[in-house]
Amino acid sequence: MKAAGLRFLLDHTAAQIDADRHALTVRDPDGDERAIGYDTLIVGTGAVPARPPIDGLDTPGVHVLHSMDNVFAVHDRITLPSTRRAIIVGAGYIGLELADAFSHRGLDVTVIEMLDQVLATIDTELAAPLQDTLTRHGVTVATGVTVHAIEPDGTQLRVISDDGGDRTADVVVVAAGVRPNTTLAQTAGAALGQRGAIVVDRHMRTDVPDIYAADDCVETWHPLLARPTYLPLGTTAHKQGRAAGANAAGSDTRYAGSLGSQAVKIFDRVVARTGLRPHEASTHGYKPCTVDDHKAYYPGATPPRIHLTADADGLPLGAQLLAHTDAEVAKRCDVIATAIHHRLTVADLLDLDLTYTPPLSAPWDPVQQVAQEWQAQHPRGLAMTGSAPG
Repeated sequence: MKAAGLRFLLDHTAAQIDADRHALTVRDPDGDERAIGYDTLIVGTGAVPARPPIDGLDTPGVHVLHSMDNVFAVHDRITLPSTRRAIIVGAGYIGLELADAFSHRGLDVTVIEMLDQVLATIDTELAAPLQDTLTRHGVTVATGVTVHAIEPDGTQLRVISDDGGDRTADVVVVAAGVRPNTTLAQTAGAALGQRGAIVVDRHMRTDVPDIYAADDCVETWHPLLARPTYLPLGTTAHKQGRAAGANAAGSDTRYAGSLGSQAVKIFDRVVARTGLRPHEASTHGYKPCTVDDHKAYYPGATPPRIHLTADADGLPLGAQLLAHTDAEVAKRCDVIATAIHHRLTVADLLDLDLTYTPPLSAPWDPVQQVAQEWQAQHPRGLAMTGSAPG
């Protein structure tokens, strides 16, 4: 990147934006400040970890993940010979991946989640077998439990929760989600919207002239909802950043939006989702119909569990999948995400020429099998085309 003419100011802090003067104040490692002028400016300050109302988050041995330094500190802690037990507060993507990683290192792992299921972004019917996977691999899972405090207990840490449980550990990691980091943008007077994220248009422009923004600090356009939402995902940040960079340099690039497509591997299972869940679709004016399919397609194969949600008129709205790591879950989720993006119908899924070989699939791919199941249950949507509300 340096060869391309880029200049880096490492270990500097962007402290303030003077939008009227088109100047950015930066602070060097010694605390000295200077102003840098700009023609266009891109804010990409990302997100910061959500800090739940738990007493003792700054206690030594308690880690709230944010930067690589936080990760290195966790690594140093778990590699100590005295570290045998770990408690993870939060059963989202990061919390469950940590549970997997800690278990593979031989730690005794407990995951505590205040909601009634792990991975709240998927339906209960898929979350339950995913929790069984965690239990099968030796992870203790406590759902519906709220942590109130973490305090030292000799050489260990005691986690105090509302279920009266007596839990101690050598390391505690809090993974309770993120919130947009908008401190810098606010110095320029940028407007905030969904969940406090920076408001941007489809070209990643803020409401402040010549200032663009991208990454986990901004709102995300959702094609199915036809409005902004907040989806802090790596894939989303990359696409937003590409559009913001191009436009700041004089291009006219429109960000297409995000369906929230994501996947995570937990031990020997992969869960993926894209688009809207049934209750989300209902809230936003659709009439969702969901089917559940889990057929095996090869002797010894593990059947993928697929939830396909489509509007009553046959327009795919979302999907959730859970299966063994060998079942190419992410690929199949991507097929449905592509169908949603291009506004294909459930009937159109049956016409796709998808790859087939017995160890990997069936002549009718599992995506097409669930589409057939959807058609059988909702014949009115066989050949009809749906449309987004509003």
